Amino acid sequence: MASFIHLNLPLSPFLPTFAPDFQSLDTKNGMISSLLQNLNYGTILLLMLLESTVIPVPSELVVAPAAYHAATGGLNVFLVVLFATIGADLGASINYFVALYVGRPVVYKFANSKWGKMCLLNQEKVEKSERYFDDHGVAATLTGRLIPGIRHLISIPAGLARMNYWRFLLYTTIGAGVWHAILAALGWYLHSIVPEDQLETTIEQYNRYIIIGILGIVAIAVAWLLLRRRPR
Repeated sequence: MASFIHLNLPLSPFLPTFAPDFQSLDTKNGMISSLLQNLNYGTILLLMLLESTVIPVPSELVVAPAAYHAATGGLNVFLVVLFATIGADLGASINYFVALYVGRPVVYKFANSKWGKMCLLNQEKVEKSERYFDDHGVAATLTGRLIPGIRHLISIPAGLARMNYWRFLLYTTIGAGVWHAILAALGWYLHSIVPEDQLETTIEQYNRYIIIGILGIVAIAVAWLLLRRRPR
């Protein structure tokens, strides 16, 4: 796989700066690739906002490279996590309020539309996130942020269920913050052992183990909560 991660230091660490590849803008990858080439706090926030809506931007290919860049002194790794989490909160809030006000039929209609398919979305994926929310309750907005395929959609059932917004935002912030901290730690560590042109492939390899470990932790946590609820 050809790597599209190439880190440049933009003029401002806060303003999103990018030069879109207009020849490839018929797919989302053209603009996303351009953003990744100019990672700063603004582009990190923007990409994580998109990732938390219905646009499948891979957070592991944003936060980890940003932390890799931070290890060179170009960015502050703590601000990388902070802006990534703010972006996730903003994107998740968009999903929450859209679901809250338009309702399930409109959400399903969009998921099954041409635009939904362009975002790799369908009704089955939305229903899967709803089942996860129903099975695990409001805490699903925290644990769901750590699970691929659920992460960017879990805010939809929270909105449909009219979950208290501030509680939703608290759980989303904790879950997203933990996930971004893990990715930032990975990127910082990889700076000392992996050259930049091998970064994307290496992140994808490590990401499998991270996901397996997180799923194991979530399964243990869920089992513990279920055991606590059992009548004595």
